[in-house]
Amino acid sequence: MTEKPRPLAGIPILVTGATGIVGGWLVRSLLELGGNVVILLRDEPAQAELIRSGDIARVTRVRGVLEDGSLLERILVDYDVRLVFHLGAQTQVVTALREPLGTLEANVRGTYQLLDAARRQARPPAIVVASSDKAYGASQTLPYTEEHTLAGRGIYDASKSAADLIAAAYAGSYDLPLAIARCGNIYGGGDLNWERIVPGTIRSLLAGERPVLRSDGRPRRDYLYVQDAVGAYLRLAEALLSGDVVGEAFNFGHNRPISVLEIVDELRSILGRQDLEPVILGGASGEIRDQYLDASKANAELGWRPEVGLREGLTETVAWYRHLLTL
Repeated sequence: MTEKPRPLAGIPILVTGATGIVGGWLVRSLLELGGNVVILLRDEPAQAELIRSGDIARVTRVRGVLEDGSLLERILVDYDVRLVFHLGAQTQVVTALREPLGTLEANVRGTYQLLDAARRQARPPAIVVASSDKAYGASQTLPYTEEHTLAGRGIYDASKSAADLIAAAYAGSYDLPLAIARCGNIYGGGDLNWERIVPGTIRSLLAGERPVLRSDGRPRRDYLYVQDAVGAYLRLAEALLSGDVVGEAFNFGHNRPISVLEIVDELRSILGRQDLEPVILGGASGEIRDQYLDASKANAELGWRPEVGLREGLTETVAWYRHLLTL
């Protein structure tokens, strides 16, 4: 049997945001595919999947922050980076409201510093830029397609809109080989942001406590399991390295809006804690009411489709946190 080609084998790859929920699982997949992985590391959260799994010992670590353009250029040169997964960002809406300057520094400045370092290379690396459905902002017309205007109004949403637009500008102005990924709400093991509905609800239920909802429970989102998100990034990178999809953006999601209350009820069912009714505060502000994505472009042009259903993904997620929280 002919061995399947491994387009990422032996390629020097830089991953920013490697300690985040997607980053840890992405690094593992890249290592399994034979990639030579370099990560930009600001902190080492003890519970991050990258750390807990031991995969951090298998990658090259460079200490620093995204806002340091000189450091980013040194990494690209010293390690002859051929592919970048730019996942590094401040990812919390609540944190963005509390600390807008830090969010803009990380999400906007961090992006243009990386892109500018890349465009100055004699042979610029291919770059997969992690944007978000939040970049679209609120819209009366759903699902979002890639043709929707980027119109974030909150601090976090605007930071994602700006980074997305800057990435497209660099691709168009400098022929920088990049593509943009816009995913829905990514969930799964490895997310240490407890204010999110997943994993916050899981932690509460495992502790025998009623989960607390900041919203009224009705906002609807497109939830994407982390392994499907990793598959999306890898498929996009392979297409980019083949010379396709340069400068393009792709949505990745189920095109199935699910409410916060539906997620909580599903988790209560999985954990057998239907007795723990959620506490509904109804006071969340600065968040978009409904968001979900049309991923037909990724289906048609990349051959990508999500493989993990909600029940299966949440069950696997619960197992990861059960192990984490009972250590």
